[in-house]
Amino acid sequence: MKKIKEVLEILMYNKRALISFEFIYKIVSIIVFIPLFLGFFNFTMDITGYSYLTFENVFSFLFNPITVILNLLLIVIMTFYSLIDISSIIIILDSSYQRVKITSKEAFLLAFLKVRKVFNHKNILIAFLVLFLIPFLNLGISSNFISTIKVPEFIMDFIINNKVLCGLYIIVVVSLCFLLFRWIYSLHYFILENDSFKSARVKSINLSRNNKIKDFLVIMFMQICISFLYIVFVLIGIFLIFLINKIFGNSNLFGNLTITIIWIFMLLSFVAFTLLGTPISYASISVLYYSHKKENGEKIEHLKIDHKEVKKQSNLFNVFRFVVVIITVVCGTLFTYCVLNGRYNFNIEYVRTMEVTAHRGASVLYPENTMVAFKGAKELGADWIELDVQQTSDGKLIVLHDTNLKRTTGVDINTWESTYDEISKLDAGSFFGKEFTGEKIPLLEDVVKFAKDNNIKLNIELKPTGNEIDFEKAVVDVIREYDFMDMCVITSQVYEVLENVKSYDSTVKTVYVMSLAYGNIMELVSADSFSIEASSVNDALVKRVHNAGKELYVWTVNSKENMQRMIKLNVDNIITDNITLAKDTILKSKTSNIIEEYINLIESYF
Repeated sequence: MKKIKEVLEILMYNKRALISFEFIYKIVSIIVFIPLFLGFFNFTMDITGYSYLTFENVFSFLFNPITVILNLLLIVIMTFYSLIDISSIIIILDSSYQRVKITSKEAFLLAFLKVRKVFNHKNILIAFLVLFLIPFLNLGISSNFISTIKVPEFIMDFIINNKVLCGLYIIVVVSLCFLLFRWIYSLHYFILENDSFKSARVKSINLSRNNKIKDFLVIMFMQICISFLYIVFVLIGIFLIFLINKIFGNSNLFGNLTITIIWIFMLLSFVAFTLLGTPISYASISVLYYSHKKENGEKIEHLKIDHKEVKKQSNLFNVFRFVVVIITVVCGTLFTYCVLNGRYNFNIEYVRTMEVTAHRGASVLYPENTMVAFKGAKELGADWIELDVQQTSDGKLIVLHDTNLKRTTGVDINTWESTYDEISKLDAGSFFGKEFTGEKIPLLEDVVKFAKDNNIKLNIELKPTGNEIDFEKAVVDVIREYDFMDMCVITSQVYEVLENVKSYDSTVKTVYVMSLAYGNIMELVSADSFSIEASSVNDALVKRVHNAGKELYVWTVNSKENMQRMIKLNVDNIITDNITLAKDTILKSKTSNIIEEYINLIESYF
């Protein structure tokens, strides 16, 4: 409780400077600097000759010498900008600890003078702390300008399902946590005591030597408190809005606007708590920093505010402010120009019915890419079935994901080295469970027959190995033979495959499968639609795809949270391992609302 009291004291003493600085800095980040950094990235793509990025070309783009140089420059700028945010907060909190009043302008100028040290080669490792380590661990102490690094869901699924990789992942996270809490006070030494980052790290390690667990618990406790206060604040606010609605119950206008008012209130609450999150976290760290220094008998070095020096730097601040205003006007003008010239079209958006695709069949309950998995997908209500197609040495089209048969059959042999006669004798079910012993690897035509008889659509992904003969032609011929053209799409992660399909039959619907999608992917004219990994999908991408008259499939969406995000983004099709969860989540999104449920709960007590 003593620590909480101290945190509140240093937060409140210069609260006006703290709130005004965070508000202005974050607004500038959103309006000016984030678009500028995105523009910088697009500029990098332009001068390196890349109009779009996919998994096939992203590595050649990243290792392009021009990209490397410009990205290094971008890292320096981002580090500098983020450090000003963090440093200003530390300076304001230090002034509060000394019981000295400070303005947000003074804090910014002092931070600017201190952070210039980041351009010294001795301090280069500070970028790792600010841009990677703190955001990756998501402890609420990073500048809000730096978004949290998120591992894509399909990669996390792969890691979790692999014991070795899962163990390595846990070791890496624990190691990074350990490293972070060794360096947790380095920014205080760097800013307040003018140390180099190397010296600051050494001092931080010494200061936290016997306090890592204690510090971790204190910081986590503060994060829990912030989250709890936010939830309580929102619930109380909704309750009060409900009461006002009851009082003015005869006003139909207010009644119709209730839900809108609640959502606006929740948005404003979220913004307010987001602005407060970073200062509260650093206030906790500052209190621990001062406390440990006292315990160790170290002299507490405070930043001395030289008002004359600050006054000299006011001209710099005025120039900075003028530049920001100019940039804001320019950014706003360019955005308006793009809207007027059709670069952004907010009107072409249609009501779409989201469909569910069973990833390799009902692969949560049955062995993947088998007939029993496809039958299970139909029973669970899937709209589509996604399956993988390869070609055997004798030209047969089999349904299998891996190019090697060992994982699903136990036989270590590649698909292109085997005949279908050999493959048809293998057991593709017992790896999943003894009750599925005897399940076979099906032919594409068997699955097409089943789908046609059961009126279920197919997402047929072609996985070339480089050893095929007329691979695309053979697949299209099967689809034609069973008159299944309108009930399927041919997809691939290799764009050349789609080009080959279109050159053979331009009427076939094609979908380009991408782990990464950035830039003008509409130039990929052989793709009628796109299938994109969930973490790469955002509102702008969805609108761009829909405005081009194409559909967006998203893979592999297994968590309820991610499904809800895809529903909100209005994608066309989610590819999932969990069909039941996906169908239920889509249904609930159409028939219920969490806010309405909460209001109904309140109303039930009156």
